[in-house]
Amino acid sequence: MAALAAAMVLAGCGGSDTNTNADPTEQLPAEGGLREKVRAAASPAKGDFPAVEGRSLQEIADTIGGGPEAALATSVLTEGENRLAFGVIDPEGAFIYGKSAVYVARTPDARAEGPFPAPADLLVTEPAYRSKQAATESDPFAAVYAAQVRFRRPGTHYVLTVTDQGAGKLVAAPAEVKVISDRADRIPDVGEPAPRVETDTVATAKGDVEAIDTRQPPSSLHERSFADVRGSKPVALLFSTPQLCQSRVCGPVTDIALQTAAEYGDRVEFIHQEVYVGNDPAKGLRPPLQAFNLRTEPWLFVVDAQGRVTARLEGSFGLAAFERAVQTAL
Repeated sequence: MAALAAAMVLAGCGGSDTNTNADPTEQLPAEGGLREKVRAAASPAKGDFPAVEGRSLQEIADTIGGGPEAALATSVLTEGENRLAFGVIDPEGAFIYGKSAVYVARTPDARAEGPFPAPADLLVTEPAYRSKQAATESDPFAAVYAAQVRFRRPGTHYVLTVTDQGAGKLVAAPAEVKVISDRADRIPDVGEPAPRVETDTVATAKGDVEAIDTRQPPSSLHERSFADVRGSKPVALLFSTPQLCQSRVCGPVTDIALQTAAEYGDRVEFIHQEVYVGNDPAKGLRPPLQAFNLRTEPWLFVVDAQGRVTARLEGSFGLAAFERAVQTAL
C-alpha cells in the first residue's frame, strides 16, 4: 500500500414491458462457467469480507494475499456518496470474477471504512445488439464491479479492493483516487436541471449517420435532439464514442443503451451523442459535452419529464446499472 502502482484505467477515454427482475446472465452460454462466475459475483454481502474492527487499511491489506491489479472504471469522484467502479486483473491480464468489496481510508495507516459490497454488472448484451466494439462472452472484460462509497472530504483517498477467488481465498488490490469538492463539480448532478442542448441527429447530419456515430454499425439513437424532448418525457442521454474510446469497455455501453431502448419503447427517449468534433480527438469536444462540462466519457444522464437529472453514471457501467438509472425517471 505504501508504494501504489498506477492502476490501469478502464474509465472513458472512453412499447414492451420491461422485466426489471430478469437475470442478464441468462444470455451467456452455460458452458465455460462464465455465467456462474458472474451470477455468483453479483450478490456480495458485507459478511463475506473481514470486518474493519478498528484496523487501518494497511492492516487489512496485510491479512489478505496480493497479486491482482485494481483497474479503476470511474474517474470523477466527489465528497459524499459515489459509485466507484473497477475491474480486478490478475498478473496475466485476465479478469478475476468473484464476490468483491471495497475498503477506503484517507491514508494507508488511517482507520479503514468498509467493506462496501461491489456487485458484478454484466457488459454483454444479447447478440442482436452487439456492435463490432461489443463485449462478448469470450471477452476478458465481460463484467465490471461497482460499490457505493462515501468519501467524507475532498483530497486523496486510498482504496483496497478485495475479491474472493473461490473457497474463501481472498485477494486484495490497492488504488489511489482523487476526490473533489461539491463546489468544484460543475457537471449536472441529480436534482439539478439538465442543460437544454441540441444533440446531433440524422437530420442535422443530412443522413450521414457515420458522421455522428462511430459505432459499427451506427445505432438508431439519433432520431431526436435532446433539446426537443427535454422537459416533455424521460430521456436517457448517453455521451460515448465507441470507436475512439481508448479502453475495451467503453464500446459495450452504447450497445447496452440500444438494448435497453428496445425494452422501454416510447416510454423513454434514448439519445446517443458522439464526443469529438468531426470524430477527431485533435479537434476537441463537441458542444453538447462542453455544455455539460464533461472532460471524460462515457457518461449517462437520465432526465425526467420535468427536465431534471435523476441519475448520472460515468465510466464503465453494465446492464443492471443502466436499468436502475432509467427507472429513476419513471
